[in-house]
Amino acid sequence: MNCRSITLLFAAIVSMITVTDLAARNVKIDTDNSSIIINAENGKKLSHLYYGSKISETDAANITQALGKGNLAYPDYGMITLPETAIAMIQPDGNMTLDLVVDNVSSRKENGANITTFTLKDTYYPIIVTVNYRTWQGENVMETWTEIKNNGKKNVTLTRFASGHLPIRGGDVWLTHFYGNAKNEARMESSPLEHGLKVIKNRSGVRNSRYAHSEVLLSLDGKPAEDKGRVIGAALEYNGNYKVKIDTDQSNNHYFFSGINEEDSQYILTPGETFITPPLALAWSSNGTGEISRNFHKWARKHKLANGERERKILLNSWEGVYFKVNEKEMANMMKNIADMGGELFVMDDGWFGTKYPRNNGSAGLGDWVVDTKKLPNGINGLIKEAKKNGIDFGIWIEPEMTNTKSELYEKHPEYIIKPANREPVTGRGNTQLVLDLANPKVQDIVYTVVDTLLTKYPEIDYIKWDANMDILNHGSQYLTKDNQSHLYIEYEKGLRKVLDRIRSKYPDVTIQACSAGGGRVNYGFLPWFDEYWVSDNTDALQRIYLQWGISQFFPAIGMSSHISASPNHQTHRIIPIKYRTDVAMSGRLGMEIQPDNMTDKEKEQTKKAIDEYKSIRPIVQFGDLYRLLSPYDDKGVASLMYVNDSKDKAVFYWWKTRTFANDMLPRVLMAGLDPDKNYTIRELNRIDIKPLSFEGKTYSGKFLMENGLEIPQNHKVAKQNETDWSSRVLLLEVNN
Repeated sequence: MNCRSITLLFAAIVSMITVTDLAARNVKIDTDNSSIIINAENGKKLSHLYYGSKISETDAANITQALGKGNLAYPDYGMITLPETAIAMIQPDGNMTLDLVVDNVSSRKENGANITTFTLKDTYYPIIVTVNYRTWQGENVMETWTEIKNNGKKNVTLTRFASGHLPIRGGDVWLTHFYGNAKNEARMESSPLEHGLKVIKNRSGVRNSRYAHSEVLLSLDGKPAEDKGRVIGAALEYNGNYKVKIDTDQSNNHYFFSGINEEDSQYILTPGETFITPPLALAWSSNGTGEISRNFHKWARKHKLANGERERKILLNSWEGVYFKVNEKEMANMMKNIADMGGELFVMDDGWFGTKYPRNNGSAGLGDWVVDTKKLPNGINGLIKEAKKNGIDFGIWIEPEMTNTKSELYEKHPEYIIKPANREPVTGRGNTQLVLDLANPKVQDIVYTVVDTLLTKYPEIDYIKWDANMDILNHGSQYLTKDNQSHLYIEYEKGLRKVLDRIRSKYPDVTIQACSAGGGRVNYGFLPWFDEYWVSDNTDALQRIYLQWGISQFFPAIGMSSHISASPNHQTHRIIPIKYRTDVAMSGRLGMEIQPDNMTDKEKEQTKKAIDEYKSIRPIVQFGDLYRLLSPYDDKGVASLMYVNDSKDKAVFYWWKTRTFANDMLPRVLMAGLDPDKNYTIRELNRIDIKPLSFEGKTYSGKFLMENGLEIPQNHKVAKQNETDWSSRVLLLEVNN
C-alpha cells in the first residue's frame, strides 16, 4: 500500500470516528435548508444546541465551543422548579417531580420523512418519554411531538404536556401572532418580545382559530420583513384547546412552548397507556417571513391538506343568496346561473332539512338530517339531476357535531349532549344549540352516519361544507366517568379524529370544507381531513384582503375559499364594484356567495369572463409560490401580492387600492420571485378600462420588474357614469417562447 493510500485510509478512519462520536452525543437533524442539533448523551439530560440554517458536520461537531452548552430540549418539572417546563405530572405516591435522562436514540424512515426519536427515562419512576423529530426534506418543515408512557402499575396524573420546546437566544426578537373574532379573524399583530410570559391560548374545545391562532412567527433580527431576516415559523397541528407560551426571563433569552392547553384538562394516564401529543411544525428561514410561508404552503399541498395536489373547483354557495329560505325552484335557478357563468359546482347551504322541526332558522333541526320535502319536493336526487342537467357538480352543507333542543335527536337522546351533571345545559345559537359529546362512541357513530348516509344514498354529492357554530360553553360529559371529567376537551378532539378517519377511509375523494362560524377551524390539526377552509363569514372584499393576508402566512391559496359577494356587502354594508370584488376573490380558491338574480347583466357577463380567465391562471394561483409584495397593514394605500409557478415562466400579479385620497402618492410595487434572466409579457385580466394599460402587451425582464415594478394608474379609465373610487388590477406575466 502506497503512502497516499495509507493517508486516505487514515483520513477515512478519522472521519468514521468523528461521525460515530457525533452520533453518540450531538445529533444533527436536517432539512434541505435547516438543521437542529440535539445533545443526547446516555444518562444525561436531553439538550437543545442549535436551530437555524443548515450547517456542516464540522460546524456541528464544534457547536458547543462556538455557541455554548445549550438548554434543555424538553424541560421537566420537579428537580428544577423555577423555569417554565414542557412536562409535569403527579406520581401515584404524590411525588410531583420528574427527572428524565437519555436512554436511547433511534431513527427510521416513514412515508417519505425521516424520524429521529430520543427515548428518555425517569431515574426512579417507571415513566418513559420519547421526543420525536420528523423532517420533510424538500419542503423544509420539521415536526416535533412527544409520547408519554406510564410503565408502572398505578395511575399517574399529567398536569403539563407540551408538544415541543424551543429555546431562542436573546436579541431583537419579534413575535407575530394572529387574533380576532367572528367576521374579523386572523388579524396580524407584530411586536418585540419583552420580559415576562406571553401566552396565546384557546379554550373553545370546538373551533380553535376563531379568536386566536396557534401559528406564530418569531423574527430574530427585529421587525419582520417578507424578504430578509432570520425567522422561525411554528404551527401546532391540533383540533382542540391549545396553549402557546413564550417566557422571556432575566437572562434575556426566550423559551417557546406549544401544545395542548392543560387548563382544566389534567389527564389520568393509566398503567401501560401512552399519551401522544400533537405535532408542532417548525420551519426556518434566513430570508424573511415569505420563505416561511412558501415552505408551509408546499408542505401543506404535498403532505397535509386533503387532496392537496388536485385543482379546486369554482363554486356558488347558496348562503348569502337565500340564507335559510332554501327551496327547489331557487336552487335550480342558482345552478343555472352559476353554470351559465362558467362555474363548476353548486353548494346548497343551511336550511334544507328537518321534518318535525324544520330548519327555517338557527334554532331548530340540527341532528335531524332528513330532507324537508316541503322545500325540496324531489329531494336531493332532484337537485343532483338539476346539477347534471346544467353540467355542474352538487354539494351540501351539514353541521353534524351539533344538535338543537328543538330536534328529534335531542328528544330521544338528551344524554348525548355535553353538559355537567346536576345542571341545565348552556345553549348557543338561537338559544337552542348544543354540542354533541364526541367522547361517546355512540355519538361518534351518529356523526359518522350523517355523512355516510348522505354519501351512500346520494353518491354523486361532490362536496360537503362541514360547519361547527358553537363552542363548548359548559364543562361536563355525560359519558365520561366522574374521575375523568377533566378529559372532556381531549376526548372530544380524539372522538372527532376517529370520525374523520372513518369518513376519509371510505370517501377519500369527496371535497370537504372546514367551516366553523367562519374561520374557526383554519388549523393544521384539521386539514388532513379537509380540502379547503372557509376564511371568514365576512365576505367584504376590502376586509378580505386583511383576513386572507393573515391566513396566507401559513396556509396555501389552494384551500383558501374566497368568494365574490353582494354589494352592499351583507356584513359591512360597503358598496364595492364587481371588478374589485372579483379581483380579490381570484387571489384564492375562487367562488361566489351571492344571489345571481340580483346581479346586473353586465355584472354577470363580467363575472363570466373573470371565471374563464381564472381557469387559465388556476394552476399558478393554487400551486404556485406566493410572494407578498406590499402589506395592507403598512397603510400605504395599496396591497399587492403575486404567485409564480415552479418553472418561473408564468406569474399572476395582484394590486388593490385600499384607500382613496386626493393627490395621494401611492408607492410603485416591486415584483418578486421571477427569473431575472427571463422576459415576461404583460396582459391585464378582468380589464374594464376603455383603453389598455400603457404596458399591455409589452415585454420586460424579470430583473427589471423586480427592481422597478410597473406604474399602476390610481383609477380606472371608464365612462364617466361608471367611475368609482375603487381600483384593482390583475396582471398575467408569461415568458416569451
